[in-house]
Amino acid sequence: MTDITVRPLGEDDWEDYRSVRLAALRESPEAFAATVEEEEAFDESLWRERMQRSARLVAEREGEAVGVVSVGVARASEGVAGELFGLWVRPEARGSGVATRLVTDSASLAAERGHSHLVYWVGTENGRAVAFASGMGFRPTDYRRPMGVVSEEDGEEEVAMVLALGNDSGPQLRL
Repeated sequence: MTDITVRPLGEDDWEDYRSVRLAALRESPEAFAATVEEEEAFDESLWRERMQRSARLVAEREGEAVGVVSVGVARASEGVAGELFGLWVRPEARGSGVATRLVTDSASLAAERGHSHLVYWVGTENGRAVAFASGMGFRPTDYRRPMGVVSEEDGEEEVAMVLALGNDSGPQLRL
């Protein structure tokens, strides 16, 4: 197995992010609220703006992007919690440690940014995603919300799973 590298993308890497994001939307349209047609129409300035709103990490193997994830600030958490979103791995790379590296590096980045927790919304019916998040140390909460896109795999709602960062469990989340 070839080594996986994960690198943060800056504003000037918007084309790299655009490429992997559009690949994700094409391959797994049911996993995202946006469509590939919508995002293909975005101009450079909008892509650059997106790069500033949240951190973007790309996983690469032999120089080819095989996964992506974003880390932002969880809504209504007053900056206490980071939020993991947009996690996607190319089908041929699934099960090879790419998602684990992306989530691990995302958690490190969130901790560096001073977040006490990392929130990850997962479809309540998506057993594989719930098991993966649990295996990474995320714990389910009582917080639920309707899915942005209802699918057979994910169900109609998603659950906030939370990973405490560092040794302290930190303050209670208000999502």
